[in-house]
Amino acid sequence: MALILSLSEPTEKSGYLLEEYRLFHIKDRTEREYHYHYHDFHKVIVFLSGKVTYHIEGKSYHLKPWDILLVNRGAIHKPEIDTSVPYERFILWIREDIHDQALTTCFQRAHDRSFNLIRLHSQMQERLKDILLELENSFHEEAFCSDLLNHALFSQFMVYLNRIFLEENYTIDRKSYTFDSQVENLVRYINRNLDQDLSIDALARKYYLSKYHMMRKFKEETGYTMHNYIVSKRLLMARSLITQGTPVMKAAQQSGFRDYTTFVRAYKKQFGVSPSKA
Repeated sequence: MALILSLSEPTEKSGYLLEEYRLFHIKDRTEREYHYHYHDFHKVIVFLSGKVTYHIEGKSYHLKPWDILLVNRGAIHKPEIDTSVPYERFILWIREDIHDQALTTCFQRAHDRSFNLIRLHSQMQERLKDILLELENSFHEEAFCSDLLNHALFSQFMVYLNRIFLEENYTIDRKSYTFDSQVENLVRYINRNLDQDLSIDALARKYYLSKYHMMRKFKEETGYTMHNYIVSKRLLMARSLITQGTPVMKAAQQSGFRDYTTFVRAYKKQFGVSPSKA
């Protein structure tokens, strides 16, 4: 595991992770515009300074120093950065198949709640800050059992983070996030019903919306057309099922694909390999 101090996040799927986890400490001022993208791993963002709004699955989070965001695997997101001031943050990448599976519980809960922000009370903020800074330092150490210390600090940080989020022991400030309630309902329904009829007409009927108004608002809030969003989420679900041992055809059906040829073509386009080689 190595500490890396620069990071580039391209459009669509971004980054790769060979280790169980990796920590970045980044401070930059870039004119680059970030696009909506997703990762094949979980991500913790600890905001330190700057002027940043983070868009995750239709919600916009307006960050304050030491706010923490939980971005689960496959969540579509992007930062909107005011480049007039430096942007500093810690980013922790965590593989979905990490050995200590309990440590990723908070990401599933964030997905279930459609809420990703942790704004800490001052006492817990100081506690997590100390652990995070120790974790950063441990990547540079070459002393006795430094790898064991590194893993212990990572586990300690994630245990506290899970306890705070699962028990909702954080500050809730309604001004810290904004969202369109119609789009939030659509996003939540889509993600919970990927195996159902998610045609534009069916969704418009369910929510009593003009389909053109619905599609326009969805694109504005998520950065994706409804069709592309649904297909991407279905493909991510299918790949997860396949890697867990589900037969390819069954995984396609359980993910909402009615035509196998269409599924294979879309899978190759998104992931660069056929589903049989996943």
